Amino acid sequence: MSRNLEQWLALYDDSHRHPANILIHRIAVPVIVTTLTAFLAALPSPLPLWANWGVLAWLVTLPFYFRLSVHAGGWMTIVILPIAVLAGVIAAFHNQALLLSLCALLFALAWVAQFVGHHIEGKRPAFFTDLQFLLIGPLWCLRRYVRVD
Repeated sequence: MSRNLEQWLALYDDSHRHPANILIHRIAVPVIVTTLTAFLAALPSPLPLWANWGVLAWLVTLPFYFRLSVHAGGWMTIVILPIAVLAGVIAAFHNQALLLSLCALLFALAWVAQFVGHHIEGKRPAFFTDLQFLLIGPLWCLRRYVRVD
């Protein structure tokens, strides 16, 4: 059975009640999304500059978000696409190895922080039960600032 956006967010909320865990996730999830997108965008690619691996990853996830809601798909486009394009340009014209290294380091640190948050919470991360929660985390963070439903 497919869940709607409200159901996904309610289930995600259940694993994120402790204030410290919430704060950690509100910082770490955007860092993870940004660094993963930038890392993928910075990888060598036979694609044109604007159509890098980060852009392709966004295209793969986009149907999931639009199926949940037009707002979710729109906001994830507004967030992810510029990161992917900008990171691809930076990697092409500047130090690709430095960008990849920085993204990998920040990505790893943000994941460690999230696991610390879940230790404090006393609950396993939601994605342990369903990997789709990895796509819900960014919406969970965004909904504090914009309408995603």
